Amino acid sequence: HVQLVESGGGLVQPGGSLRLSCTASGFTRSSVCMAWFRQTPGNEREGVASIYSIRKTTFYANSVKGRFTISQDNARKTLYLQMNSLEPEDSAMYYCAADAVVCTLRASSYKYWGQGTQVTVS
Repeated sequence: HVQLVESGGGLVQPGGSLRLSCTASGFTRSSVCMAWFRQTPGNEREGVASIYSIRKTTFYANSVKGRFTISQDNARKTLYLQMNSLEPEDSAMYYCAADAVVCTLRASSYKYWGQGTQVTVS
């Protein structure tokens, strides 16, 4: 039973920082690609950042480049998203996603999803 559990969301002032974590369990093999997405009510899920686990290659949405950093621990069981210089436009529910063959920022590429953690910048 694959499970992704996010944590670290909360309320932060503009210009502040948060670090999101996603703990993965139940995988019988390492997930090649993992990613963070975010969604606001009435909008589609937006890809924020992804990481190719083997080479640690990362990809970012233009809106977060230079402010957000995706990383993964050595055992590849925890995914992180360091978010700096947060803006009100970053407010959203943030989701961890795993198990994509290609490390895109398209939600349809990923098989497993967490329940999300809310980030509010105000």
